[in-house]
Amino acid sequence: MSIYKLSFKNFKRRKLRSALTMLGIVIGVTALISLIGIGTGMSSYMKDQTASLMGDVTITNSSGGSGITGSTGDSFLNSAAVSQIENMSELYNIKKETQFTTQMNNIQLMVIGMSDWNQLKFNGTAGVVISKSLADELNYKIGSNITVKDQKMTITGITNEGGDNGAYVFMNVDKALPLNNNKVSSITANTKADPDTVKNQIESAVNGTSALTKSDYTKQIDNIMQTVTLFVGAIAGVALLVGVISIVNIMLVNVSERTREIGVLKAIGFKNREILSSILTEAGLLGLLSAIVGVVVAAVILELGIMFLAPQYGISGIKLTQMLPLWLVAAVIGGATILSVLAGLYPAWRASKLNVVEALRYE
Repeated sequence: MSIYKLSFKNFKRRKLRSALTMLGIVIGVTALISLIGIGTGMSSYMKDQTASLMGDVTITNSSGGSGITGSTGDSFLNSAAVSQIENMSELYNIKKETQFTTQMNNIQLMVIGMSDWNQLKFNGTAGVVISKSLADELNYKIGSNITVKDQKMTITGITNEGGDNGAYVFMNVDKALPLNNNKVSSITANTKADPDTVKNQIESAVNGTSALTKSDYTKQIDNIMQTVTLFVGAIAGVALLVGVISIVNIMLVNVSERTREIGVLKAIGFKNREILSSILTEAGLLGLLSAIVGVVVAAVILELGIMFLAPQYGISGIKLTQMLPLWLVAAVIGGATILSVLAGLYPAWRASKLNVVEALRYE
């Protein structure tokens, strides 16, 4: 019998014990893959959206805050800055956007002027789109009338974006600007030259402005998501580590129960390194199979999340391949297997060092 057949035999001999040991690793791998997958998927999705929807540069008031979280809403580009930006020869496809807050029926509304409706997923048509939470609270439907700053308009669509408690109204920017005294929150544009060079030109030529390129947004997304992923990954890693530690315990029990068997193997010619390899192979099998099962379970959970939860938050375009990249699958399966082998080192070393005579006398 080869050493590998012996490992498979020992693995299958105590199916319930092996299954319970694997369960801890499966839970850890599932948690790790799911949490990191969510972070990885969101990062990939946001970067794809940034690349496809925003212009080469986004310009805001430097005192109003900028970045992927947008302007604070308390500071706008002044009219002179807007005019100067619109007349820059390096820019084209210039789009103005505005956002402001107002009150309606004791509800604070966030009004967002849209220049590109591809940025928003909604039911209905472009024009005046409200968040689902606002529609539910006031029993609004497509075709209902809504009054914003004494301006009555007809609702043309409803969106899930804005979360469960967000009261949002999205409308064409040319309709929103007059309601906000023609104050511009941000300007997006494409560039005829290198975006980073144009960004520096804008910030030096137009006082009080801050410009961000697509690469700047991508870096911000990476920084934020890496921090989040590291945090949740560490939490999930603890669950995986607990499962791996259980392998040490179960392998010690197995070695103790098979002391006489190990003595027989040594008596018929098996060498210490072969006994060591047998125990390590068995531990590696526990980790490998557990990791594979955990990845499959995590994939199912993530796919269900994409199907049922993603549309509620306006991210229905996200894909499983974004949340479950091959590098993540390979890293977790490989990592769990290596950790399991390491967990089996002490039990394997202990088994390989058993004295043949004492092992044969063991009852």
